[in-house]
Amino acid sequence: MYCFSSSLCVDDEFEKLVTRMNPPRVNIDNASDKKATLIKVDSANKRGSLLEVVQVLTDLNLIIRRAYISSDGGWFMDVFHVTDEFGNKVYDDSISDKIQQSLGQRGHSFERSVGLESAAEHTTIELSGRDRPGLLSEVFAVLADHKCNVVAAEVWTHNSRMASVVYITDEANGLAINDPDRLNNLKQLLLYVLKGNREWRSANSAVSVGSTHTQRRLHQMMYADRDYDHQNVDERSRLLVHVENCVEKGYTVVNLRCPDRPKLLFDTVCTITDMQYVIFHGTINAEGPEAQQEYYIRHMDGCPISSEAERQRVIHCLEAAIKRRSSEGIRLELCSDDRVGLLSDVTRIFRENGLSVTQAEVTTRGTQAVNAFYVVDASGCPVKSEIIEAVRKEIGLTVLKVKDDAYFSSPPEQRVSLSTLFRSRSEKFLYNLGLIKSCSSEVC
Repeated sequence: MYCFSSSLCVDDEFEKLVTRMNPPRVNIDNASDKKATLIKVDSANKRGSLLEVVQVLTDLNLIIRRAYISSDGGWFMDVFHVTDEFGNKVYDDSISDKIQQSLGQRGHSFERSVGLESAAEHTTIELSGRDRPGLLSEVFAVLADHKCNVVAAEVWTHNSRMASVVYITDEANGLAINDPDRLNNLKQLLLYVLKGNREWRSANSAVSVGSTHTQRRLHQMMYADRDYDHQNVDERSRLLVHVENCVEKGYTVVNLRCPDRPKLLFDTVCTITDMQYVIFHGTINAEGPEAQQEYYIRHMDGCPISSEAERQRVIHCLEAAIKRRSSEGIRLELCSDDRVGLLSDVTRIFRENGLSVTQAEVTTRGTQAVNAFYVVDASGCPVKSEIIEAVRKEIGLTVLKVKDDAYFSSPPEQRVSLSTLFRSRSEKFLYNLGLIKSCSSEVC
């Protein structure tokens, strides 16, 4: 077996010297391609350089149509063909500066803002554990009861696990919460909520004051919680991840094919990097409905994958990384004046109407709360339109809107008999208590 010493294992001071002597170069080219903007990046190579660049492009909401990656040796050279979210070329002069900043001496990535303020002005809460109906409602209720204002949050669920990063401030002064006793009490209360009555795997809660890249942290939390174990076969039906060793070159080759979506490249590069592999070469093509990605990788110690168990683990982890962000359910968008307890009230109404949140993104823009939720019913089935409309009437028809083409194009539902309705409510109630595993297909 081939095993090469990694070119990334260099003395830290020498790496800094190389960076100073060879600062990152970023070229924005709108002439070479008729449909996309070319972003060419040359830089001294260091661990995580590729992820830093992809992270910047993702945070700027750019769509990566094609990419060519090469970082074998001490130099990093990549080309990205990008458009904006509407398919147009990009003429933002700040892109170059932001990429150079992410690769510069300080090594700080371009960080996503939370609302209109720096993330350092908020307290960060990280939660992970077993997902269940009503969990998000209980979390936000605890925060509201303890005078915490949620200014931003992101929640992912996958394979019966939940991970969330929540940014809060003190209701009294709008600043980060620094009192260690108060933070420890909050941590313990949230941990109690996460564990519930049927927790069979670890639950985790953590609080800190500072900044984090939310979506990368969510990937790390889900990976640490082993959400890639025991995935549903149906979930993997449209994914194809193939991993094999290239003996002649001493690489492991990863081929991935799946339906394309925004931020897919970030999700796969983030996962490979956090699994302690280095991407030396890669080709990405996402110009059609299907994305194709090919990577040549090695361990940080320079060795390719060495066992079948490790190969299967890489496959399962990449499949999980793709599915975590896949939106399941009807998308509901809420826009209203922000206030303390708003999320607690909204998610309580969801819970009381049998809705379960599979994904959420909470932001604050000035005095406005702009939130998005993906919801299914408590047993994971699609939500009936009359329930959605009842929720909208309770929250406010102009405040909560449905953003789902399938919802408006679906045929009118048949009238439900009283006995069927009673059975549906009964089964959902028993499901929430954990007394049955799922509702019947007739009810769902």
